[in-house]
Amino acid sequence: MRICVFGAGAVGGHFAVRLARAGHAVCVVARGDHLAAIKTRGLTVMSGDQRLHATVGASDDPAVLGPQDVVLVTLKAHDLPSFAMVAPPLLHAQTSVVFAHNGIPWWYADGSCSGDRTMPRPGLLDPGNAIRNAIGVGRTLGGVIYSSNDQVEPGVIVNNSAHRNCLLIGEIDDARTSRVKTLREVLTAAGIDSPPVAAVRQKIWDKLIANLSVSILSFLTETTSRTVYDDAHLRAVADNLAKEGIAIAHAHGYACQVDASGPAPGHKSSMLQDFERGRRAEIDAVLLAPQAFAREARLATPVLDTIIQLVCFKTARGWRPMAH
Repeated sequence: MRICVFGAGAVGGHFAVRLARAGHAVCVVARGDHLAAIKTRGLTVMSGDQRLHATVGASDDPAVLGPQDVVLVTLKAHDLPSFAMVAPPLLHAQTSVVFAHNGIPWWYADGSCSGDRTMPRPGLLDPGNAIRNAIGVGRTLGGVIYSSNDQVEPGVIVNNSAHRNCLLIGEIDDARTSRVKTLREVLTAAGIDSPPVAAVRQKIWDKLIANLSVSILSFLTETTSRTVYDDAHLRAVADNLAKEGIAIAHAHGYACQVDASGPAPGHKSSMLQDFERGRRAEIDAVLLAPQAFAREARLATPVLDTIIQLVCFKTARGWRPMAH
């Protein structure tokens, strides 16, 4: 199978290595020093006692890579309009595009299955319908990733969750299709868990609640996610954020709960990793979209509202990471 990982940073690079080692024709879209290292030395993943290495095709220009059977998009939600501009060379009529990012996805209101399909502020996540027009809902699959990774140097990734590397996928109308079944089999054979999903939006809300609580506080305090989870003071805030997230999901038809296992030790949230590298924070899909869902349901979210103000203040001030 021809598979392109678009945005082969920590998570995307890890999955690209596993898929390539399973025998698939894998290529990646990356940039900068990371791209140069991939071209020169390939990709390496350190996972527990394992050292996994793979040589993959790599470019910052999708036109060089050509049409793919599957495109796995691991970019942040705010980078998706840029992806839409350059994605067409990767697509043929049957290409499946898996969007696997944190937060509410751009396609949330699409699909004919039962349940709430309200999408407050519809232009927030896909301005001008750029993604919809370039990719199309027919090609689109929903994805939710559970895998903790850090890019420790160009071309080298440390997987902090050797016990848990999972990509949940599903049709946006939750139909059971052969393409989803085949892709799950491909992922599982590559060492990436991908169990069946009855309702992909349910899984999106489950992951979002974890991001709303622990991951955001990791960014604000510049500590690991596990530190947030284990610290009594921070955990109290995280628990209150989770309660508000659960209430928002419930108001829109999804019964969620907090993952009792907690985050992997030593892992910084992706938002904190981006901050340390001077990249834009995930605000729209992870914070503003659920806040809009709360407003739609007439729910008060005082803790979330406060956190949003703190995040916006920190990012607007252009703070640099604290020295550790």
